[in-house]
Amino acid sequence: MFWVYILQNNEGKFYIGHTNNLAFRILSHNRSDKILGKFTRKNGPWTLVWSEEHENRSSAMRREKQIKSMKSARWICENLLKR
Repeated sequence: MFWVYILQNNEGKFYIGHTNNLAFRILSHNRSDKILGKFTRKNGPWTLVWSEEHENRSSAMRREKQIKSMKSARWICENLLKR
């Protein structure tokens, strides 16, 4: 299984991604000892605010792309987080 997920930091910024291991990926985004993933490590800590399960990677990637194409924190809040 794969997940599309949205993380949010204390400043209200969102990060959208997909993975086949959600728990590990969240821990990875919040680590500060690696060089890779500079955006999430520099702007953390991150909290999981939304996730959606998919049967395969291609489906998860399509959904991630769809959410990213909205380019709007407001859209995320209103449509996915129901705020």
